Amino acid sequence: MLGSKRSRRRCTTALAGLGLLVTSAALQVGTSATPARAATTHRILFDNAHAETAGNADWIISTSQPDPLGQDSSPSAETDWTGALSSWGVALQKAGGYSLKTLPSGSSLGYGGSSATDLSNFDTLVLPEPNTLFTTAEKTAIMNFVKNGGGLFMISDHTGADRNNDGEDAVEIFNDLMTNNSVDSTDPFGFSVDSLSISSDHPSAISDSGDPVLHGSFGTVTKSLIASGTTATLKPADNSGVKGLLYRTGYSGNTGAFFLTSTFGSGRVAFWGDSSPIDDGTGQSGNTLYDGWNDTSATNAALALNATAWLAGSGTGGGGGGGGTCTAAQLLANPGFESGATSWTSSSGVVTSDTGEAARTGSYKAWLNGYGSAHTDTLAQSVTIPAGCTSATLSFYLHVDTAETTTSTAYDTLKAQVLNSSGTVLATLATYSNLNAAGGYTQRSFNLASYAGQTVTIKFTGTEGSTLQTSFVVDDTALNVG
Repeated sequence: MLGSKRSRRRCTTALAGLGLLVTSAALQVGTSATPARAATTHRILFDNAHAETAGNADWIISTSQPDPLGQDSSPSAETDWTGALSSWGVALQKAGGYSLKTLPSGSSLGYGGSSATDLSNFDTLVLPEPNTLFTTAEKTAIMNFVKNGGGLFMISDHTGADRNNDGEDAVEIFNDLMTNNSVDSTDPFGFSVDSLSISSDHPSAISDSGDPVLHGSFGTVTKSLIASGTTATLKPADNSGVKGLLYRTGYSGNTGAFFLTSTFGSGRVAFWGDSSPIDDGTGQSGNTLYDGWNDTSATNAALALNATAWLAGSGTGGGGGGGGTCTAAQLLANPGFESGATSWTSSSGVVTSDTGEAARTGSYKAWLNGYGSAHTDTLAQSVTIPAGCTSATLSFYLHVDTAETTTSTAYDTLKAQVLNSSGTVLATLATYSNLNAAGGYTQRSFNLASYAGQTVTIKFTGTEGSTLQTSFVVDDTALNVG
């Protein structure tokens, strides 16, 4: 028989009201936090903290930073936002399903912190021709972000394109990132950037009708362009996931790759050898720009947008999932707990029909903590995500109530995590606390598409302090794939 937790004390109406005053997003804690990946909105961070506007460059989506919506909340034309990348940004905004932000000048890249522009809050990082070296901490942040499921878009320029005259160009900066970091310096992405300055060319796409970057929802890619750029050398022996998609005229195989994709850990990587293709010809006053975005001799817009979609996890194949087929389905067993603890592994009494906390639907739910004393509860289920699935959305409804009166300190926490078959944490999707107390249930959703082809464990861990209860109540879970 399922036990109920009779020693729990329900929060009073007054205390629940205090919780409503603190309805911030899930609190990210610790240094191992990983991307809290949204289910329907792909969150893209464009970097502008590494001299991306030095010289004639203007590699920003908008002058309103970090949020481009501050310049125009509903842009209909690329001129509604100011920047040489505004066409890219406006196209994503108009497509729907994308949330765009910019890391402003003077900031730094971090991962696992509390900043709104921390990489843990994004699915993809775009590095549009950086012109200052990343710090040691930034390189660690970038590499861990990708390793744990993030997408990385690296856009270079030709060797010697040192726009801020600090002795470093994008070629050197990207090679330094891949060979001089604390996470993996052994050619982690399977390529190096060539020290070349190619004046002009129209690199052609390989023939691969199934590639989601070349044949994506934003169109078919046939050619790109070089207007002073470089290429990359592939090293598949170091990373078998590396793949050249467009090649400089006369090149193929492992040399002369102008656009390529790769994988690292659970994440995805794309590289482009020139910034001219993403330039829309308009920007801030005083810059000399080139409209590669709309150049009719190439299909640069489709390439940029398809690659963004693929990196964010919405492409149609590739990237960590491997081959195979996928049938749309909900994978979790006993998702609403109405069969008791069947198919779930949990602490005693977590799955319960105790009326001290109401279920969202039916009679049963998972009630973690709520004792008002030092206590840890867990709830977990293992599931295999088919290799052919390009979407995998974990969702659950969460209700938090608390007797804590603080509006600033997280005394009690609930972690939602993904573990591998060995019990190693692959991702901490989110950490909730007494600061998230509110009336009723709220649905939380996360993208697990990067784990396609793997058997993973979905685990909730609730940790309660020594006094004053906080209850974390979970109901109506789901893992929908397609």
